[in-house]
Amino acid sequence: MKAVQVVGYHTKLQMTDVPAPTVEGPLDVVVRIGGAGVCRTDLHILEGQWAEKSGVTLPYTIGHENAGWVHDVGDAVTNVAPGDKVILHPLITCGLCRACRFGNDVHCENNKFPGIDTNGGYAEYLRTTARSVVRIDESLEPADVAALADAGLTAYHAVAKVARTTRPGDVCVVIGAGGLGHIGIQVLKAISGTTVVVVDRNPAAVALAVEIGADRGIVADGTHVEQIRDLTGGHGAEAVLDFVGEGGATKEGVAMLRRAGNYFVVGYGENIDVPTIDIISTEINFIGNLVGSYNDLQELMTLAAQGKVTLHTSKYALDDFQTALDDLDAGRVRGRAILVP
Repeated sequence: MKAVQVVGYHTKLQMTDVPAPTVEGPLDVVVRIGGAGVCRTDLHILEGQWAEKSGVTLPYTIGHENAGWVHDVGDAVTNVAPGDKVILHPLITCGLCRACRFGNDVHCENNKFPGIDTNGGYAEYLRTTARSVVRIDESLEPADVAALADAGLTAYHAVAKVARTTRPGDVCVVIGAGGLGHIGIQVLKAISGTTVVVVDRNPAAVALAVEIGADRGIVADGTHVEQIRDLTGGHGAEAVLDFVGEGGATKEGVAMLRRAGNYFVVGYGENIDVPTIDIISTEINFIGNLVGSYNDLQELMTLAAQGKVTLHTSKYALDDFQTALDDLDAGRVRGRAILVP
């Protein structure tokens, strides 16, 4: 089968022919890929940022946002059958460790991460397990929802925390209305009562944010922190949801936060530099967010089937993987880029 592989760091991906995966264990599920999301993490992988952490042996197939159709299953699989439309939780988990027993499978002690430390979905087929496949509604197409498997799931996981710690009428500032941000905005409007204020440097992204439900859009033009303070009567927002995490966003985000407010970190790239006395005296909280759980993904797919969360996508043929990566790197992708085998 065709597969796009990392053959070396600081070099381009290569298309190659590799054996298609087959069922090897009783709980294995082989999926025919219908769509694979192109994520900025994929660019970071090629830069070598994940090399030490993942410990993966090169070459391997990249791609961690995947959806498609069940192709084959092991003899102990009962939750899906060949032909079912599915989206894949990004992790393969054991189900037996303490974290899995708590339903916190994203912290599984024995996890594998297709596209990061084992073969992923920039290919025609991928092998995962029964614990990682979520059936999707017949009204949904794999290529339209693939990026919800990671980008959407990460956004949902963070927004669910915002919803649990805010009250109707509270202000949540969303920094960044790009690939993750535009999903988070929709989820916020679907499951919380917050007033959603979006800040982004790109006027087009701000316009899209308002179009999909944000209560207010502000272009980051140097006056945006002051605008947030004015909007909140000088107090700041109860929650800041940062999908950027670099380029000075964290310093500005903290300045937008009110006393006893919560700062939800999703994007990464820079350090948060805050004097400890300021954290203590104002009782602000910094909350990290990784990808969500299997249950989070099920709930997100319910919202997708209800039409409350819609991905804005740009689709590319698998053979055009380099164009997709180049467009993402250059900021030419509106929403999420999807490779379609």
